[in-house]
Amino acid sequence: MIMNYVNSFKRLLPACGLLFLFCLPATSHAQQAASKKGWKDLFDGKSLQGWKSVGGKAPYTIENGSIVGTMTKGTPNSFLITEKEYGDFILELDIKLEGDETNSGVQTRSHIDAAANNGRGRVYGRQVEIDPSARAWTGGIYDEARRNWLYPLDLNEKAKTAYKKDQFNHVRIEAIGDELRTWINGVPVAYVVDTIDATGFIGLQVHSVPDAQDGKKVYFKNIRIQTENLKPTAFPKDIYVVNLKPNALSNAEKNAGYKLLFDGSSSNGWRSVRGDAFPSKGWEIKNGEIKVLRSDGGESTNGGDIITNDQYAVFDLSFEFKLTPGANSGVKYFVTLKEKTSGSAIGLEYQVLDDEKHPDAKLGRDGNRTLASLYDLMTSNRDGRARRPIGEWNRGRVLVTADNMVTHYLNGVKMLSYKRGSKEFKDIVAISKYKDWENFGEAKAGHILLQDHGDNVSFRSIKVRKIK
Repeated sequence: MIMNYVNSFKRLLPACGLLFLFCLPATSHAQQAASKKGWKDLFDGKSLQGWKSVGGKAPYTIENGSIVGTMTKGTPNSFLITEKEYGDFILELDIKLEGDETNSGVQTRSHIDAAANNGRGRVYGRQVEIDPSARAWTGGIYDEARRNWLYPLDLNEKAKTAYKKDQFNHVRIEAIGDELRTWINGVPVAYVVDTIDATGFIGLQVHSVPDAQDGKKVYFKNIRIQTENLKPTAFPKDIYVVNLKPNALSNAEKNAGYKLLFDGSSSNGWRSVRGDAFPSKGWEIKNGEIKVLRSDGGESTNGGDIITNDQYAVFDLSFEFKLTPGANSGVKYFVTLKEKTSGSAIGLEYQVLDDEKHPDAKLGRDGNRTLASLYDLMTSNRDGRARRPIGEWNRGRVLVTADNMVTHYLNGVKMLSYKRGSKEFKDIVAISKYKDWENFGEAKAGHILLQDHGDNVSFRSIKVRKIK
C-alpha cells in the first residue's frame, strides 16, 4: 500500500510542478523577462526601498502596486528620488494624473540643494514634464529650479495629442551621453543635447498646488531601468533638436541637413551689406561669439549690418543671442539689398531688444517692436515665461515653410505666425514703416542679416536647414 502511494506521488510530481509554475505571480514572469533583457525594476510594487522623499511634504504611499503621490496645499514641490545616481540609462514607467489643472514630472540626472526648504532640500535638474492641461506639453523637457523650459512642445505640436487624460500613460526616457530624448505612449516627443549633468538621481514629482487641487493624486508604476548595452531608439529626422552645445551640430542635426552659419571662430560665410568683405570695424569674433560692438546706438553707423553669402527661400533658422542692458539689434531674413538704403538693410525682422530699457519697445503699434516680434508689423506672444533675463543667452528660431507660413520662436515658445503675401500680411504692411516698399517681404529668396544698431549684442550657434 505504501508503495502504491509513493508511485502515485511520483506520477503527480510533474503535474504539480507545472501547476506550481502557473500559480506563480505574474510579476515574477515579468521580472524574469525584464532581467533577461537587461532591465531592472526600480520599484518592487510593495515598498519604497531604494527611494527617499525630499523637498515638500506631499506624502508618497503604495496602492495596488503603484507609488501614489498626494497633492498637498501649502507645500512646495515634493519629490521621491532614488538613493542611487545614474549616468546613461533608458527608463520606462507608467503615469496617471488626476485632474487637468495639475502637473507632475520625472527628474533625470538631477541634484539637490540640501539646505533649501528648511533642510528638506530643493531638487534641480532636467525634468520630463507631465502636463494634462490645455497647453499639453507632456513629454517636454523643463529644467527644474534652474534654466526653465528647454523643450516646450510648441517645437513638436504633433506630439501634444500623445498624452491620454485620466489613464496610465507609458513614458520612455533615453539619457545616453549628452542626449536626452522622450516618448509618450510610443510617440517621439522631445530631443535635447545638453552640456551639463552627466550623472544624477531619478525623481518622481508631486507639484505644489492651489487649495482647489488639494488631495488629487498622481500614480507611478512599472518603473524599470536599463543601464548597460544601451541601444538608442530611432528618432524622426523632422523633429526639432534643441542643441545647447555652442556652435555645434549633433549627428541628428547633420542627418536632418542643418549647416552652421557661424563656425565659432571666423567670419566665413558672412560679408558686409556694403561690399564683398567682412566689416573691418564694429564687429568682433571672440570666445565663440560674433558680436556687434557698442558705438553710438545708431542704426548701421559703425561696422554696418552683415549678411550671409548665400540666400534662402524655405528654411529653418536657429540662433542664440545675448543682450546687454538697453540694447537693440535684429535678425532679418529675405534681405535682397535691392532697396539701396543708406542705413540698415530692408527685410523681415525678428526683433532683438531689451524691452524694458530700450525706447523702441514703446514705439510702433501695440508693442510690435518688442522682443521676438515681426518688427513694426506683428506683436510677439507676451508670455513672460519665454524670456530670459538680460545678459543670459536666448534661443531664437525662424521657420519658413513652402506655403509661405513664417513662425517666430523664443526659447522654444511660439511667439507669432503669419503668411507672407496673404491679405492679412499686406494689410499690416500698408500701415507700417514699410508701406512704400513694393512687395515688401515677398521675395522668393534672400540673405539672412545680423543688424548693427550700435549696441553691444552677441550671437552664436547660428544654424540653418534648407527645406525642400
